[in-house]
Order: sequence, then C-alpha cells, then structure tokens
Amino acid sequence: QVQLVESGGGLVQPGESLRLSCAASGIIFSNHTEYWYLQAPGRQREWVATITRDGKTAYVEAAKGRFTISRDNAKNTVYLQMNSLKPEDTAVYYCRARETIPPRRDYWGQGTQVTVSS
Repeated sequence: QVQLVESGGGLVQPGESLRLSCAASGIIFSNHTEYWYLQAPGRQREWVATITRDGKTAYVEAAKGRFTISRDNAKNTVYLQMNSLKPEDTAVYYCRARETIPPRRDYWGQGTQVTVSS
C-alpha cells in the first residue's frame, strides 16, 4: 500500500520558518519526481516546487528565495523548508510523487496545514 504522509505544519508568525516533511512508503522513492503543492481556502490546488530524482529543482515565482525543496532517498522523504513566511502562504500543503517511468502513476499525501498569522 502506497502512503505519503506529510508533517511539520503549524501556526507561525510572519517571518518565521517551517520545515515540512513527506515520508513515502510502498514505492521505490528514488524512481519518483517529488512535488509540493498548496491549496488556500476557496482556491484551487497550486504547484509550489519540484525536485527530480537527480535533484534538479524548480519553484513557483512566489517561493523562489524563500522555500527550498530537498529529498533524502535513504529516508524516502521529501522536505520543504519555508523561510520568511507570509500570511499569504497560509494553506494546506500537499506532497505528490510521480513515477518517472510508465505507467507514471501519481500519489498524493493527505496534506498538512500551514497558518501564518500574527
């Protein structure tokens, strides 16, 4: 059974940091591209960051310079380090794993809430 379990969310003040984790099980983690998405209240899910199996990264413009995605294949875990958090970063954050080879199956976690408020 495939599971992606996010953790690390919480309530923080503007300017503070959080590190989200997403632990995968039931898949060959190193064969997957990993993503973080967010979904703010009343809005569609939006892409935040990607890390490929060989460590190449990409970010939405709003995350550049503040967020860092990384992975530890030995721990089957992907991380999102979020610094200088803003109220507009408030959302549920989801991780996604996509196989790099056919049939290119997609897996999603259940999400972790991040709230940035003073």
